[in-house]
Amino acid sequence: MNPIDMNPIDKYDRQLLNRVHPSDWINPTPQSEYDLVVIGAGTAGLVVAAGSAGLGIGLKIALIEKESMGGDCLNVGCVPSKCLIRSSRVVGEIQNAASLGVAAQGISIDFAVVMERMRKVRSEISQNDSAQRFRDLGIDVFFGTAQFEDPHHITVAGASLKFKKAVIATGARAKCPDVTGLNEAGFLTNESVFSLTEHPKRLAVIGGGPIGCELAQAFQRLGSEVTLIHKNAQLLDKEDPEAAEIVKTQLQQDGVNILTNAQCQSVVTSDRGKVLTIQLPNDQITEIIVDEILIGAGRQPNIEKLNLGAIGIEFDSRKGVLVNDYLQTSQPHIFAAGDIYMDWKFTHAADFAARIVIKNAFFSPFGLGKSKLSNLIMPWVTYTQPEIAHVGLYANQAKVSTTTITIPMSTVDRAITDGEENGFVKVLLREGSDEILGATIVANHAGEMISEITTAMVNKIGLGKLAAVIHPYPTQADSIRKAADMYRKTLLNDRTRNLLKLLSKLS
Repeated sequence: MNPIDMNPIDKYDRQLLNRVHPSDWINPTPQSEYDLVVIGAGTAGLVVAAGSAGLGIGLKIALIEKESMGGDCLNVGCVPSKCLIRSSRVVGEIQNAASLGVAAQGISIDFAVVMERMRKVRSEISQNDSAQRFRDLGIDVFFGTAQFEDPHHITVAGASLKFKKAVIATGARAKCPDVTGLNEAGFLTNESVFSLTEHPKRLAVIGGGPIGCELAQAFQRLGSEVTLIHKNAQLLDKEDPEAAEIVKTQLQQDGVNILTNAQCQSVVTSDRGKVLTIQLPNDQITEIIVDEILIGAGRQPNIEKLNLGAIGIEFDSRKGVLVNDYLQTSQPHIFAAGDIYMDWKFTHAADFAARIVIKNAFFSPFGLGKSKLSNLIMPWVTYTQPEIAHVGLYANQAKVSTTTITIPMSTVDRAITDGEENGFVKVLLREGSDEILGATIVANHAGEMISEITTAMVNKIGLGKLAAVIHPYPTQADSIRKAADMYRKTLLNDRTRNLLKLLSKLS
């Protein structure tokens, strides 16, 4: 087994590799039969394996990983990206310092140190996902490529593992768009961008989804000249249009050159750099020259080497493994969890899908009491500045009549004092009630704020009841209480006013 290639490699990456893919690891001798075999040691696979082992009921569990324990989240996703975003936010604060009466005399950005800090943080967090930790939990950890032999056997590194139940959690990878010359010119994805030690002076980002927008803003603030190319009219296509427009405006204020309704047609390499030919609306053509190209144009599932067709598991090359609402594949004793099939490609989504798998695999005898994926109320966050956080439905998804309560952050005292007035809290209600169907928050700390609304939705607490929840003043989260107060004001009509007038006279 060869260690993962990392270039460059320093003491932090060596520590990381020693934990998530040790070069001297010896795969164990397989047991005669496993209660559970998990393929993939990303978030979903780790939660299934650790959660099942932690039950303390003597389950025999094997965990197979082809590359790095921790998967995308630890190695090339959430952890490293948020480290870069944290550094870039400091730059944003300094650039805005003058408006707060603070004189900032220039900014010196040491990109190599930014990336070194990222590697240090990643290596420190990696202990939680280490091969040794999972072996200590009593799990047999195998490194190698897994392939189904038949519905009850998996081969890995020359060994055959017999199992009663299995979970496919092999995740997804960056999808490369079909652009002439792109492969020849070379490009970065989330799997390679965090190996940079020098920031590219000129950077093209293809794809205006969450990854593209987050990294475009971060690299721009850290000193790159960024052009963001997006095929549709709206950045962050799935988000509330007003929310997406606020983020677009902020990216432009940061200096990002944004091209929407744009398609990269070709890339050629010249002595000036990588030359991208871009088709714009009305058949206009433009060229941009960059040093690096970062692809953020979606994800595709890792299914190719599993031999799924041979054992009758249905799959789609674009969507991944096909599952029912209980996360069972077409082989009911084989489940799937995480990015291998979910539209929600988030760490927390994979975590909670894994919990459903544990429940349905081991604690639903004869199919009784099984949990459903569709019952999850899923929040998510795009970590631009400001952030966009969302939970539940958008108005165009609701199958009932709705009303919307909107509180601009410009009316929230703490947002005003912070100089962070560009955003809002928008709550979608079932018409005629305070039942929360969904919410979008745009604010610098929207990701921290959305959980209050998610908690209300999970526990079926109406918006009106949040008016009775005391929020410390001044906080930006007080905007949620303001939304609740606004809802209660909508209940005032001539009838209720007459009743209140009567009560006041009798009191």
